[in-house]
Amino acid sequence: METLIGQKVHHFLRRGIFFSHRDLHLILKRYEEKKPFFLYTGRGPSSSALHLGHLIPFFFTRWLQEAFNVPLIIQMTDDEKYLWKDLTIEKTKELTKENIKDIIAMGFDVNKTFIFSDLSFIGKCPEFYENIIRVQRSVTFNQVKGIFGFGDSDCIGKISFPAIQAAPSFSSSFPFIFNGKKDIPALIPCAIDQDPYFRMTRDVAPRLSLPKPALLHSSFLPALTGAQTKMSASDPNNSIFLTDTPNQIKNKINRYAFSGGGATIDEHRANGGNCDIDIAFQYMNFFLEDDNRLEQIRSEYSSGQLLTGDLKKELIGILQTIVAQHQERRKAVTDEVVEQFMSLRKLNL
Repeated sequence: METLIGQKVHHFLRRGIFFSHRDLHLILKRYEEKKPFFLYTGRGPSSSALHLGHLIPFFFTRWLQEAFNVPLIIQMTDDEKYLWKDLTIEKTKELTKENIKDIIAMGFDVNKTFIFSDLSFIGKCPEFYENIIRVQRSVTFNQVKGIFGFGDSDCIGKISFPAIQAAPSFSSSFPFIFNGKKDIPALIPCAIDQDPYFRMTRDVAPRLSLPKPALLHSSFLPALTGAQTKMSASDPNNSIFLTDTPNQIKNKINRYAFSGGGATIDEHRANGGNCDIDIAFQYMNFFLEDDNRLEQIRSEYSSGQLLTGDLKKELIGILQTIVAQHQERRKAVTDEVVEQFMSLRKLNL
């Protein structure tokens, strides 16, 4: 990849945060042959404020868009959240709009990015709906039950939804962008828990004479209280939100971030800290871009030279900067900007 794009790859790749793939080599081969591909990712809007864990695929997707200069499709699955969560359709639409503003604030190129919500888009694009029902006819109830664990008491909307997430994998779903071409493959950066949707999609694609999407999988940003759980929007003390103030970020890290250091200063100096379980260091691995500084911190913390309080202090500064900069950019995202990203239009391919 570095040979093709002429620059270092993103630190998420260098550090194994994006740790596995399906058919990435075929996408790189197409790029080398100057053949097109596009990026596709998405977000299920279940909360008004995103947390840092939600940003991981979007950080990497933005880098991919800039590095490869390719179009991007972002699906907002507001229909999914209506089916799975105790939300009204009106509330899901409201959350979708707020989440889109956060996504736009990450710096995506409006000339190369199309964002859509399922509830508003399906009725505007027959080709998208046609691909949905093609996928639906190709997957049996037994298959979808085996993949996603649906039970007899689940509503029928859940059973049919995976086809809606599959459809943006195909360029033919967006004729106004790709001029009706069916043979342009997608590269999908996503969290590892989304892989079942796209295993199903990849199984169906050849039967529809469509290209299989390629995938890049990320690990989860762990919750503040420990590396065994992922950051969740349902627990405000376990997550850093994009709406948090500098003081809230400081208090959450100091109070809740699980430490891999010694119980006392003397014990820590003698035995060092465990970077594998220390949440402050794990977050540094995600958000500190400087490889040399990260290795210095790893060495000093493991040896006991760097104390837990000092490690947390440096992390607090990094996260406060990321969140504050995001909040400033988000202020500039008006309803008109949202409409621009969501309008049906040609993209700069």
